[in-house]
Amino acid sequence: MIFKDRIDAARRLADALAAYRGQNPLVLAIPRGAVPMGAALSEALGGELDVVLVHKLCSRWSPEYAIGAIDEGGGFFVSDPSEADEGWLKAERARRLQGLRERRALYSPEHPPIDPHGRVVIIVDDGLATGATMIAALQAVRAQGPQKLICAVPVGAPDSLHKVEPLADEVVCLHAPRGFQAVGQFYVHFDQVEDAEVVACLRACHGKATGPPAPDVGG
Repeated sequence: MIFKDRIDAARRLADALAAYRGQNPLVLAIPRGAVPMGAALSEALGGELDVVLVHKLCSRWSPEYAIGAIDEGGGFFVSDPSEADEGWLKAERARRLQGLRERRALYSPEHPPIDPHGRVVIIVDDGLATGATMIAALQAVRAQGPQKLICAVPVGAPDSLHKVEPLADEVVCLHAPRGFQAVGQFYVHFDQVEDAEVVACLRACHGKATGPPAPDVGG
């Protein structure tokens, strides 16, 4: 299964999640790539959009390798104990937590995060590779007492889906190929989403007037 772009993926996810139309679901997108998807999904389901802020914790040897993840409240987990050097982890957590706080200030300067307590919550990402950020997102939102917690992705690695299944009440994944290598291989167009686009999506969904483009705070 190949998706034209993230909006195409969101529309297909909306069809799979049609049972939640009319329940005012809270769609929490993992920035940055999933935010345009989340906007399309929340509109299709008649819900609300916000972001759930998490970041992978990176290996000291390879910045692309996720050894765990952290959420904006400081909760974290380590998925690779062999990389769990205490000094490195402490510094890495502090760096990523500061970045998440800066991103929250950029994305939501005019309102606090939407409270997921008692809500049907759908956490969406554009794909599930290692699963680290989705695991952190599910754990962070679960602690806030949602009525139902759903993980929704267009495509995911089968072993990563297996890891997230115990953390969600429902997992919706449209494609779980055995030959999964990277999320982008399942999209025709997989352009980088910038912070300005995230801010614009959130402002539009919250009924705010769009201001000047926001500065990029980096990934």
